Amino acid sequence: IDDLVTKGTLEPYRMFTSRAEYRLLLREDNADLRLREKGREIGLVTDDDYRRFLEKRETVSSEIKRLKSTRLKPTPEVNRILSGLGAAPLSEEILLEQLLKRPEIEYRHIAGLSPAPEAIDASVAEQVEIQIKYEGYIERQMRQVERMAALEEKRIPEDMDYDSVTGLGAEVRQKLKTVRPATLGQASRISGVTPAAISLLIVAIEKRKRGARLQDGNNEQDMESVRV
Repeated sequence: IDDLVTKGTLEPYRMFTSRAEYRLLLREDNADLRLREKGREIGLVTDDDYRRFLEKRETVSSEIKRLKSTRLKPTPEVNRILSGLGAAPLSEEILLEQLLKRPEIEYRHIAGLSPAPEAIDASVAEQVEIQIKYEGYIERQMRQVERMAALEEKRIPEDMDYDSVTGLGAEVRQKLKTVRPATLGQASRISGVTPAAISLLIVAIEKRKRGARLQDGNNEQDMESVRV
C-alpha cells in the first residue's frame, strides 16, 4: 500500500520480497512461528496441526535455553573434533550457544558434542541454529521495528506547512507536499525522505504543539481577564 501511495507506483503491480521491510524477520523458515496463531484464530489450523506447532515452538524454546546454559569442557576429545571441523580448539569452558555462533560450526556438530535430552527433528534444528547464529542481527532489527512502531503513532497535522520547516531540502519538501503522509512512519517510507528529514519534522511538530498550548494558555488568561 505504501508503494502505491507514496512512490507513485502504478498498476499492474507485483509485491516483491525485496520491497518488504524487515526481511530478516519475515523469513520463510519462521513463517509458522509468526503466522500459525493467526491462522488458528480465524479457523484455518486444525487441532492436530496446532498441537504439532505448539510442540515445535516449545522444543525450539527449550533447546535454545539449553544451549544458552550448558557449557562444554575443553577435553582432548572435544578439541580433536573441533580441529577436524577446522575450528579453533577450546582453552576453557564455553557455552554451547557461543560455540554455535562460530561460522564453521553447525547445530549438527553441537548435537554430536552435546546431544539434547530428546531427539530434535530437522525443522527444529534449523530454527534453533538460525535464531542463535543471527541473534544479534535479529535483535537489532526488532529495535528498528519498535522505533518504527513509535513513528507510526506520531501523526502529522493535516494542514502541516512543510515550507515552514527549516532545513528540509526542496525535493523532500515537494514529496511531502505531494503525498501528505498521515504519520511520521509513512513519511519515513517515502523515497528520498531521510532520517534527518524525519528528525526535522519531529522538531517542527513538537514546536507547533508547544505554540498551540501557549496560545490556549493566553486565550484562557484573556477570558479570565474579561470575566474579572
